[in-house]
Parts: sequence; structure tokens; C-alpha cells
Amino acid sequence: MISNQYHFVSRWMVEGTCGEVADVLGDPLALGRWWPSVYLDVQELRPADARGIGRQVAVHTRGWLPYTLRWQFEVIESNYPYGFTITASGDFDGRGVWTFRQDGSIVDITYDWRLRAEKPLLRNLSFLLKPLFEANHRGAMAQGEESLKLELARRRAISDAARAAVPPPPGPVTYAAAGLLAGTLAAAGVAAYLVVRATRKRG
Repeated sequence: MISNQYHFVSRWMVEGTCGEVADVLGDPLALGRWWPSVYLDVQELRPADARGIGRQVAVHTRGWLPYTLRWQFEVIESNYPYGFTITASGDFDGRGVWTFRQDGSIVDITYDWRLRAEKPLLRNLSFLLKPLFEANHRGAMAQGEESLKLELARRRAISDAARAAVPPPPGPVTYAAAGLLAGTLAAAGVAAYLVVRATRKRG
């Protein structure tokens, strides 16, 4: 696999129905509210047609590493309430497939995400720091699962008091933490450079 190409398969298990999950994940304009740890800004570029296809959205996202991504996605297939498919462009190009399957009171959610990083930081350092970039994605998706469970609980609440009792979703990483991670990232790059240099000298 080319160093800047990635393939992730995420699996979430949440209580609810496929329709409930489809309504939440199929509303990108609400992502910044219930998944704020990742989605910093969401803007609709084009609405969906009557079949739920063709919607284009511009997003600004981040994980726990000290960089952000600006990209757009378009819904190209819809199988409501059992999933949908998007294509992405911008800081990365890719294709993502959401699949929802009912298993009793649980919805088994799978997200198959294939992408090629185009942001210079990711493209140029993927050969060296790919495990860190992959861990960044897995962490963001883990917070997404937690945030979705909280959002479903809020939507099912039968009173204002019950709704208020649901904890808020995890927020974005703080700038202080980002600075610490930036130092770690830089140190890892320097260490790798020194190893390569020492190896070349021995050769």
C-alpha cells in the first residue's frame, strides 16, 4: 500500500434502531453539536435531493494530534435506514460506506473508510508517522461512538430533566494538550532522522 493511503474499518454497537441511527448520522449539519471532539465546523454546500442523494458538505475536523483537516463530502448512495455512502475531497480523497444492521435492541454500525491523504503534513510524513495518524483516526472514531450513544439517549429522553441528565459529548482536545502532542511528534521525527542518519553512516 502506498504510504499515504489508508483503510479503516470501524465498528460501533449502540442501543436503538437503524432509523434512529440513520437520522443522526444522516444529518451532517448537527455533527458539530453532538460530535464536537472532531467536527469543528460544518457548512452545507448543496442540499440532498428527494432520495437523500447529492448533498455536499464542507467540514473542518480534528483528532487528538495537533493538526486539522478541511475537506468536503458528498452523499452518493442512500439505503435509508440501513446506511449511505460518501465520497470525500480536499485534504484527503476517499470513499466511506456507513452500514447499519439491526440486532435485537442493538444497531451494529460499520464504517468502511478508504482514503488517500493529500494534506502536505500527512502526505509527506505518512511514511514515517503512519501509526500515529492511524491512532488519531481510531481515537476520533471511538469518541464518535461515545458521542452517538449520548445523542441517542438525549433524543429518547421523555422529559427536560432526563435530557439534562445526559452528560455532554467529549469536546475537542485542548490547545495545551495539542502543544504537548506537537512536541512529541517533533521529537519522534528527530529521533527517526537520527536513526536513519546513523544507519547510513554505518553503511
